[in-house]
Amino acid sequence: MGNKQTVFDKDEMDAYEELTFFSRSDILKVYERFKTLAKEKTVDQNIRLDEEEICRLPELKVNPFKDRICKIFSSSNDGSMSFEDFLDMMSVFSDNAPRSLKAEYVFQDLCKDLVEIIQRITTVESSSDKLSDEEMQQLIDNIFEEADLDDDDHLSFQEFEHVLSKAPDFTRSFRFHL
Repeated sequence: MGNKQTVFDKDEMDAYEELTFFSRSDILKVYERFKTLAKEKTVDQNIRLDEEEICRLPELKVNPFKDRICKIFSSSNDGSMSFEDFLDMMSVFSDNAPRSLKAEYVFQDLCKDLVEIIQRITTVESSSDKLSDEEMQQLIDNIFEEADLDDDDHLSFQEFEHVLSKAPDFTRSFRFHL
């Protein structure tokens, strides 16, 4: 039958399969994508791809939150990723992951600074147009009026999930395909 060399030993593969929303074949596809991003680098267990390399993924190239997504999943918090970091990111934003998990990751980091988020969403990358302070405040007031269901001037995770349920386009921008 030949000596087929495997990338991961059985224990590693079992752990990856248990800790992600992927099958064994999906894990190998994610590994191939990681290797493709690495280009000339020798891919081994210790390699880290920097944020710029990770952002070559088509799903991230156009995402206004790509830098923050990389930092969320980076075990070193600098945006660089090991294969395991990359696998976690791909798993959370895969079609197999529950919508609530995606929302939790987005809520944890991206909702810390509502003004920055709104600026990223409303500003075209090739343009320097930004909302005026008055327009920004009006937009924030409108968001809170719609989202803050208990009128406590804070956006809870449940309220955030409720808003996302009304905005399917937002969660589609946090989806990765194999």
